Amino acid sequence: MTGFTINGADLLKSKALNGSANGDANGRSNNYIAEECPNGATSSTSNANNANNNNNSQQIYVDEAEVENRMKMVINEENYSYELIKEIADYFLERTSIRPVIGIICGSGLNSLADHITDIQAFDYKDIPNFPVSTVEGHVGRMIFGYLEGMPVVAMQGRFHYYEGYPLAKCSMPVRVLKLVGIKYLFATNAAGGLNPKYKVGDIMIVRDHINIMGFAGNSPLQGPNDPRFGPRFPPMTNAYDRHLVRKARKVVREMGIENDVHEGVYTCLGGPNYETVAELKMLRIMGVDAVGMSTVHEVITARHCDLTVFAFSLITNKCATDYDSSEEDANHEEVVMVGKSRQSICGELMCRMIRDLAQDIQQKNGKK
Repeated sequence: MTGFTINGADLLKSKALNGSANGDANGRSNNYIAEECPNGATSSTSNANNANNNNNSQQIYVDEAEVENRMKMVINEENYSYELIKEIADYFLERTSIRPVIGIICGSGLNSLADHITDIQAFDYKDIPNFPVSTVEGHVGRMIFGYLEGMPVVAMQGRFHYYEGYPLAKCSMPVRVLKLVGIKYLFATNAAGGLNPKYKVGDIMIVRDHINIMGFAGNSPLQGPNDPRFGPRFPPMTNAYDRHLVRKARKVVREMGIENDVHEGVYTCLGGPNYETVAELKMLRIMGVDAVGMSTVHEVITARHCDLTVFAFSLITNKCATDYDSSEEDANHEEVVMVGKSRQSICGELMCRMIRDLAQDIQQKNGKK
């Protein structure tokens, strides 16, 4: 006999009188009674007996499999199952003939990255079944399919954040949708505060690695039962950001002549929505963090879990104050969006050149096969 909770009620699961381990005479298998525990009783045997002897307790005969499924629903209520994610992916596949190879996530103020895409087919988040809605200014809330530098791509104009009230699994769920749509690469962008004193507002940081601060507290997009159809239970993160793509970005940056405005560094994600205190920023800098934001890390973890190759860069939209007497102005979202718009051209060119070079690599590999 076991106890569980569903819809806020403490329930007991006990064998129905006419049921048996192998089914009853009518062919019904493993029938159980679900009873509400009287007076907040727990699921001990004695309390269960008290519940069975309570004439006022309501008995509902249900199949054992149904009880187990309900228990799983309660445990996993914030998680999207493989089947549900596949339904969302099929929604796109049934409505567009474009089969993207690269997925792009546009950060705050960087929605214009999608302006470089041609032959587009757009889907508003609000029209996509079982899909969250972006609530943050600077995030349009559209999924765009099309072509960039001749490559089939899909771009998210707007992402989901933990501070919006979404659990990390739901924030990262679109990455799994894109995986089932067919992408092999994920290019993620974000707006971030610059902690490294060498960084200026408007600079770009190629993400070499991240520190998963939220994960230190056990908050992970991979929490809960693992579905091996997505990836392994314990995915490695030592090559979270693909080294080959980082080297390619260095080459592109040199070709663009923007070496003085581009850096490589370590990113971290905090929960938000408040910006950080001076003490918190000091701690992060001591830990080796170069830029801080409120996204990306959980998306990258999810992407690597399902074996996507990842590249990411941050646009430095403000300088972080690590001194109480700092002359730096307080961070604000309006500045983030404004800087994003002012640097959209350079960010767009970097993205286009990266995809153009990657397309050439893929064509060369396919030619050798």
